[in-house]
Amino acid sequence: MLTIVIKLIMASSFAAIMLYAVELLPGRVGLVGGFFYGLTFGLGGIAAAVLGGLADQYGIETMYRVCAFLPAIGLLAWFLPRLR
Repeated sequence: MLTIVIKLIMASSFAAIMLYAVELLPGRVGLVGGFFYGLTFGLGGIAAAVLGGLADQYGIETMYRVCAFLPAIGLLAWFLPRLR
């Protein structure tokens, strides 16, 4: 049940991130959309394979502990350029 709530929260920011990207390159909506969706789903697939391999090697419990800290990477958003 918690997984569903987490996914809904993550999916809710998807449109806002896309709008932010479009504002950075206003005349290139198709380019931005293609890069955004392509990179998002492509990197997600690669990460799933890598994390699965690491889970096989180190154990699923260890990977749950490691993945619990991955959202902290979102704090790097603080350094994104500000739009004026």
